[in-house]
Amino acid sequence: MTANESAGNAQYIMKASGVCKKFGFVQALKNVSFEVGPNEIVGLIGDNGAGKSTLIKTLTGVHQADSGELYWKGTQLTNYSVHAARDMGIVTVFQDRALSEQHSIWRNIFMGKELTGWGGFLRVKKQKEETQRMMREMMGFTSSFMTPDTPVGNMSGGERQGVAICRALYFEADLIILDEPTGGLSLSETRKVLKFVRSIKESGKSCIFISHNMYHVYPVADRIIVLDRGEIVDAFVKGQIDIETLEARLLEIAGTSDIDLKVPVGSKAIARE
Repeated sequence: MTANESAGNAQYIMKASGVCKKFGFVQALKNVSFEVGPNEIVGLIGDNGAGKSTLIKTLTGVHQADSGELYWKGTQLTNYSVHAARDMGIVTVFQDRALSEQHSIWRNIFMGKELTGWGGFLRVKKQKEETQRMMREMMGFTSSFMTPDTPVGNMSGGERQGVAICRALYFEADLIILDEPTGGLSLSETRKVLKFVRSIKESGKSCIFISHNMYHVYPVADRIIVLDRGEIVDAFVKGQIDIETLEARLLEIAGTSDIDLKVPVGSKAIARE
């Protein structure tokens, strides 16, 4: 790598260059190249066969690319693994939210990263206090009916997404990857999730927001990338394209694919917020 190339890669928190991945005869990713800048939200739109899951797993070390390169803060990743990704500050919030429904909010936030004191004893009071602060400042939960001891199973889908995102922010993840965070949610719950996504940018962190619904991605993304059949087929800077022009372009790209261009009730209102 030349000095100029190294300097260019350092402008991005994460960069994929010419990444390919094949499973048997299926080419899941074809020469995928894109970047995520510091304090940037990148929307990644694609249908169910576009290769989104494979891309997530490659970016987080679950799969090893057959060819191509990954860079983290300007440094090429070698011997990349899930543990390495976590140690660097890359966190994925999957569609199933990966929370334990029978446990409380505070236990979910600190699960696996418990605060301990002298002798290794759990600092339960401190964890509850920190959870209460996050609920108030980051999640916007002010009702006395919801406390750090509230079981996650009693929360709505959007609220659970908020817990997962706040957990990542609390432990200072630099890049949060959201896998279909609004999937199956109502309009009001979708609004909550988009508010949580905005909080990622407000916290100075970066995010890849993966979805098949452009009306959910558009309000919060700085850039939008379209993935189709394992390839990046187009990219847009939101400030240079309005929602109607984007819709027309996606219709042209989609053809017979399943990118969600139907307008759920209220979605256009969300997109313009």
